Amino acid sequence: MIRAIVYGAMGRMGSIMVNLIEAAEDMELVAAVDAFSQGGTVLKSLLEVTDEADVLIDFSHHSLTSDLLSWAVEHKMPVIIATTGHDQGEIDAITAASDKIPVFHSANMSLGIALLSDLAKRAAAVFPDADIEIVEAHHNRKADAPSGTALMLANSIKEARPQATFKLGRAGMGKREPQEIGIHALRMGNLPGTHEIIISTDTQSITLKHETHDRALFADGAMDAARFLVGRPAGLYDMNDVIK
Repeated sequence: MIRAIVYGAMGRMGSIMVNLIEAAEDMELVAAVDAFSQGGTVLKSLLEVTDEADVLIDFSHHSLTSDLLSWAVEHKMPVIIATTGHDQGEIDAITAASDKIPVFHSANMSLGIALLSDLAKRAAAVFPDADIEIVEAHHNRKADAPSGTALMLANSIKEARPQATFKLGRAGMGKREPQEIGIHALRMGNLPGTHEIIISTDTQSITLKHETHDRALFADGAMDAARFLVGRPAGLYDMNDVIK
């Protein structure tokens, strides 16, 4: 039985995470924590957690990452960072913590996106001269653009094309550079998230696409991540490790 703490438990994804854990036969909710809690069954701080746990799952906000990691390192607890939008200082904190505890961090918690990332890298290697464009679409409330997932996909492709550069949007005069990876962000309505990768030569095109139908898939991915992470040695893990 995996004993889990959910941080950010009152948010949209955190509340879904709590419900999934409570319904799972192999997991147990030790504590639900949220900085905005006004009391009741949801704790306001990790400092209030008294029961033993096996993993901490974070669906709060990236600005809380450093404090959360400090607590996890102190308690030698594996942690899943399921938030996005981290600045460089927060990324550095995640990397530093992974030297001491198992840390799972992915810009997207979807197994499908992990597979898409792998396929995109392979396609880029097979077609080294192809033009590659990434188009992502999300709801109109999403603050960061391009999405962390789009950048993750671009970085995966860059592993096959070390000389690649990222072109965020396209405007003005000037032809497309051969090694550009174009990244385009759409923000509209209530779209949960779509990511499309187009690999095109002069004679053919390949389109790889992932569509999110329900945001619950990110909580499903966090469940898979928890099952993967518990018992691992200190290190930095992501969804690519789960699908291997």
